[in-house]
Amino acid sequence: MDRKSQPTDQALGRLPKQASDAQVHQLARSKRNGRPHPTDTWELELKKGEQLKVLRDMGNSWWLVENAKGHQGWAHGTTLDFEIPRQAYARWAQDVKDMVEAGALRSFPNLAEYMKGMTMCSKDGCQKIKKTGLLDICAHDLKDLLVGSGEYSLEKLKTQRNMWHPDRFARVCHPDHREALSSKAEALFVMFGQRRLFSHTAPAMTASKIDGTAIARSIRERLGAQIKQRQETNPRYRPSLKIIQVGDRSDSTTYVRMKLKAAEEANIDCELVKFDEHVSEAELLQTIWNYNNATDIHGILVQLPLPKHISEHAITSAVADTKDVDGFGITSIGELAKRGGQPLFTPCTPKGVMVLLRESGVDIKGKNAVVLGRSDIVGSPVSYLLKNADATVTVCHSRTVNLPELVKQADIVVAAIGQPHFVKGDWLKPGAVVIDVGTNYIPDSTKKSGQRLVGDVDFDSAVEVASQITPVPGGVGPMTVAMLLQNVVDSADAAFDRQKQRHISPLSIKLQTPVPSDIAISRKQYPKQITHVAHEVGILSHELEPYGSTKAKVDLALLKRLEHRKNGKYVLVAGITPTPLGEGKSTTTIGVAQALGAHLNKISFANVRQPSMGPTFGIKGGAAGGGYSQVIPMDEFNLHLTGDIHAITAANNLLAAAIETRMFHENTQKDGPLYKRLVPTKKGKRQFAPIMFRRLKKLGIEKTNPDELTEEEIRRFARLDIDPETITWRRVLDVNDRHLRSITVGQAPTEKGHTRETGFDISVASECMAILALSNDLNDMRERLGRMVVASSRSGEPVTCDDIGAGGALTALLKDAIKPNLMQTLEGTPVFVHAGPFANISIGASSVLADKLALKLAGTEPDEDADEKAGYVVTEAGFDFTMGGERFFNIKCRASGLVPDTVVIVATVRALKVHGGGPDIAPGAQLQEVYRTENVELLRAGCVNLKKQIANAKSYGVPVVVAINRFETDTQAEIDVIKEEALAAGAEDAIPANHWAEGGKGAVDLAKGIIAASTKPKPDFKLLYSLEGNVQERMESIAKGMYGADKVEFSELAQKKVDTYVKQRLGNLPICIAKTQYSLSHDPALKGAPSGFTVPIRDVRMAAGAGYLYALAADIQTIPGLPTAPGYLNVDVDTETGEIDGLF
Repeated sequence: MDRKSQPTDQALGRLPKQASDAQVHQLARSKRNGRPHPTDTWELELKKGEQLKVLRDMGNSWWLVENAKGHQGWAHGTTLDFEIPRQAYARWAQDVKDMVEAGALRSFPNLAEYMKGMTMCSKDGCQKIKKTGLLDICAHDLKDLLVGSGEYSLEKLKTQRNMWHPDRFARVCHPDHREALSSKAEALFVMFGQRRLFSHTAPAMTASKIDGTAIARSIRERLGAQIKQRQETNPRYRPSLKIIQVGDRSDSTTYVRMKLKAAEEANIDCELVKFDEHVSEAELLQTIWNYNNATDIHGILVQLPLPKHISEHAITSAVADTKDVDGFGITSIGELAKRGGQPLFTPCTPKGVMVLLRESGVDIKGKNAVVLGRSDIVGSPVSYLLKNADATVTVCHSRTVNLPELVKQADIVVAAIGQPHFVKGDWLKPGAVVIDVGTNYIPDSTKKSGQRLVGDVDFDSAVEVASQITPVPGGVGPMTVAMLLQNVVDSADAAFDRQKQRHISPLSIKLQTPVPSDIAISRKQYPKQITHVAHEVGILSHELEPYGSTKAKVDLALLKRLEHRKNGKYVLVAGITPTPLGEGKSTTTIGVAQALGAHLNKISFANVRQPSMGPTFGIKGGAAGGGYSQVIPMDEFNLHLTGDIHAITAANNLLAAAIETRMFHENTQKDGPLYKRLVPTKKGKRQFAPIMFRRLKKLGIEKTNPDELTEEEIRRFARLDIDPETITWRRVLDVNDRHLRSITVGQAPTEKGHTRETGFDISVASECMAILALSNDLNDMRERLGRMVVASSRSGEPVTCDDIGAGGALTALLKDAIKPNLMQTLEGTPVFVHAGPFANISIGASSVLADKLALKLAGTEPDEDADEKAGYVVTEAGFDFTMGGERFFNIKCRASGLVPDTVVIVATVRALKVHGGGPDIAPGAQLQEVYRTENVELLRAGCVNLKKQIANAKSYGVPVVVAINRFETDTQAEIDVIKEEALAAGAEDAIPANHWAEGGKGAVDLAKGIIAASTKPKPDFKLLYSLEGNVQERMESIAKGMYGADKVEFSELAQKKVDTYVKQRLGNLPICIAKTQYSLSHDPALKGAPSGFTVPIRDVRMAAGAGYLYALAADIQTIPGLPTAPGYLNVDVDTETGEIDGLF
């Protein structure tokens, strides 16, 4: 117990070694100021010769008492509010330990009281410590130990010292107390089996070994338990590491084997990917790129060294920052070197060094640390870590002078120079902590291998001087692998957390009155970069294909990545029967999405159709919404976008050309030459093209060798024998051109008189566009394109696109078009713009794939609260609910398997007044006075149309919300009438909105109503009809149930067509009835909710690839014409800025 005094002893109140008894008692009285002190009772029990020694050694404890703000609580266990240096606690602990070992203490009740006091802190958070019981247990055991009545011996407590590790207390304490409490715990940790750390008194010692093997084992066990615990709430949680090894170096193989074994123990998926030593750098880079983009891989480790022909810098730099678990990437090292930097990962060995120091109870703050070595692997990174832990760091290297003197000043020494036994014991400061990172092999004849592993430090001499030291092996080495595993788990945690960290940063808008033109509003907004829009909602960079800065395509692979998510909420916006002016479905769709995303903090998507450029330059205008609820940039939205419609046009017209050409060649060649040209000999061998096997299978020909077909089989295979009168496939163009409605083809002399009457449709009327909208994936689109029926043979058999052999080529033209387009609203919320099937003869809705992508991006992870965190996908159906909504459910939902959570029906005062008997409304003409003034009676009469739409929507078992698209001329009395009638018809709510003039702010109440309705269950969901009945029955279900008709009447042509489709086994398809959009009936003059009428079916056509029959109940133009004053008259380009003027 005899210790040498240092100059600081006097400042701490320590008596000189030669002090007399009087001096001791005088100091005791002055320090306690009349208060009872534990030594008063000890003096009675100690022999007179021991008193002086004990009191000298308790000087540190006296100082501790006098400098504690709550020193009375220290004695009586009533409070805990200390600000005591960590070093003082270490000294106090040593005092107690010394006296215990000397047998000087027999009872020390105040010590137990002191320890209990640590659990009684009144500040918030520290009750958590009390609940753990750790400190109560500690106090009890200490008391038992000191009074000699406990079951624990000092030696047993020493072996359990990790139980008292400071970090166990620091992790649970209130933030304000962590440092102080950790200091108190440090005292216990030191007392139970550790030497004093950084003490100014240094007795002769033998350093304790820092057991890296044991600590690494405990880390692996902790990681394994942590992984299993998280898997309980999220079974997909599987931390995964890929190790890339090039060649078969034995040392690399050994290191890799260690990592594989350790990963298995920690429940981490780890795969070794080996390459031959001659592998090219390009192949390695491609492999790393693939792993970077694989979301189920969380760490990539390239085992070094690599062969000389491969750049280690290029390979290691190619690893994504988020998967650089080795921690040596530019970003991680750069952040590590910064003060306050935040590296994604810390290099494994340096991180292991810091953990060893922490686990050993070493207080780094304010200490002198010397790092031997400046390598990028250990020396430099560990110096950054020590510096950031507030040590004073000196980095030494091969050019450092006076190296032993510098080491002598170090409280902490980290040796990483690769020279065996380089650091000698007499270089070290007594009590220093030594971390030996060196791995060196020296000859040793006693070993089977002839060599043994040693460190950079001369262990035998250093152990006599240091307080703690890491052995080699068994010190830093195991920690390197443990920290690699820790980094992998951290990477997995970050990856799973990133999937939940979706947040839309809205763009602010400055509202103006009167509201400017749409293009003016769009032009004044500065859109976010589309890459930023994608990042906010969780679209990964490799899943995005930007087309400039404001639009991009999204890869369908995202669906596979997010297939585990529960879908977000699905909202369908439809409307009442509209006027020619439209009632604002698109504007409402955009406005609600803005309200949800920019004002209610929900992940929200607006999913809308891509507009045709025909109407853009014609009369209708664009489809980007309007006012302060629109898609931006609206000129990009309305013109070309990413070229999907052009791709549709090319695919459609390729098939049209293929049909004409096939008929020409069949008409001008005999069977043999025709077959030989269809299946030509190449390099002496004749082979079927892959697509030809589809036709062979259809014909029942199972042969694969073209030379084995019989003459009859050759004739059947080569001749489609198309009946020109049955061809339904027309060419398309994305321009309003009335003169192409009917044309004659084949008039050139080269066509040898093979002319045929045909015509053009607008591009969005192509069946290819409907297929794009209804496909669930690329394979589905390929099959649908191949099934398209373009004509019948003279024998009455359907001729398909695959019969002609064009299905694969059409798919190739549309392989990029199938990817939805990402844009943004005026307030920066995401929008999917994809597909635009012609609403007159098709579903009039955006694509299934856009909906599926958005629902997953707005969806929730398995361990998230689906009700609280669910986002919203708001999409629209063309025309009113009775047309667009009916097709949406019975065709689109049947194809996708999706079901809307809520239907929103958009209504306006002016449209309802029309249905109440008001005069017709014409585009371009001024509204008559009845639409600009209050007329409650007329409005109430027209609400029959709204009530019929609500009833139709509710028949599917989905809740309905009415959106009252408010205009400035609408009165409150009129709004009240609509709400009253809507609620009476069974709507969940009817809410006015002014999103055109106010953006998302004007639709907040509406959005809240939609959220409320979307939470309601849909146990009674059902489609309108099954596909098992005949075509007439399905049409009657629509006409009677949706329109209010008495019956359906087929023309002779329509019946003949239906009979043909049934004969061709194509009669069991859903139905799309093409009729006027201005009435619930087929007659635009019948307003309100007519009944008792007959729907005449003039013709029935087939879209076999899209998967429906469409019946014509009116004369539908499939390519519009241009008006006298078309929209293109106002369009021009500013040649200085490149901006387009005159759009809407």
